[in-house]
Amino acid sequence: MAEEGNSVRAIVAALAANLGIAVSKFVAFLFTGSSSLLAEAVHSVADTANQVLLLVGGRRAQQRASQLHPFGYARFRYFYGFLVTLVIFLVGGVFALFEGYEKLHDPKPVESPVWAFAVLGISIVLEGFSLRTAVHEAQPSRRGLPWLRFIRTTRSPELPVVLAEDFGALTGLTFALVGITLAVVTGDGRWDAAGTLAIGALLVVISITLSQRMRSLLIGESADNATLHRIEAAIEREPLVERMIHLRTMHLGPDQLLIAAKVAVRPDESMGHVARAINRAEARVREALSYECFIFIEPDVFDPSLSEASRPPGSAADEARPGWE
Repeated sequence: MAEEGNSVRAIVAALAANLGIAVSKFVAFLFTGSSSLLAEAVHSVADTANQVLLLVGGRRAQQRASQLHPFGYARFRYFYGFLVTLVIFLVGGVFALFEGYEKLHDPKPVESPVWAFAVLGISIVLEGFSLRTAVHEAQPSRRGLPWLRFIRTTRSPELPVVLAEDFGALTGLTFALVGITLAVVTGDGRWDAAGTLAIGALLVVISITLSQRMRSLLIGESADNATLHRIEAAIEREPLVERMIHLRTMHLGPDQLLIAAKVAVRPDESMGHVARAINRAEARVREALSYECFIFIEPDVFDPSLSEASRPPGSAADEARPGWE
């Protein structure tokens, strides 16, 4: 899938940038003693580990289906995406908050600030390049949606994580730059501690936001409204299908979709005619979608006495609900 290729390129760009940045920040910390730089160095190490986890998740998701996992392993991408959100919080956020708290109670001046400013400047350039790559790779999947809405609704776990990481890294570098600058100008190391605490709080917010998104994907989300309408239209184009009774979908992975539908057919149709009609409807659905589809269509006779109140959620008659884009 094109989206998967875009995700991999964005991850590799972020991995290369964060690895180099982490080394430079640790070197600068040894010369300056800045807690903001130490927090940023650990942040970059956490980001590097996150990109490795995303690549491992993508590789493991490519395993062939087995008897134990007949729908394949695509959900590994969601699982590893969720692990990444924990790494951001545990390794990056908690450490930065702890380091900032310690430095606030035992402030020390920033030594050799030239090292700090040089490394922060280089890091901002590299992180900007990484964010630019992530934005470029996400553009085809975004389809004009606002960035926040794209992150909240995309079924791909990698692009939102990389985008949020790069944005958080640039914002964290800004916090570190402001904190170190104020610490150097005033001679008060508590400004450096304040920058460190701001970095920690930022990482915690990003972790909570992303973990909620990954949790929803891991539990299982339906196809978006546009895809649901295409599925309904494809099935209902089959002449033997009188109407859709209800439709269920769930993303097994970003590029895999489970589709279960109950359709109404005339009670006098022969089994052979119904079976061929279902096969034609499934073929139309696959032509209409770019996903790998697992399709199960159940024929039934529509009962008009079934009220709307008793119709199960997700039926064809349902209107768009909150959380559906």
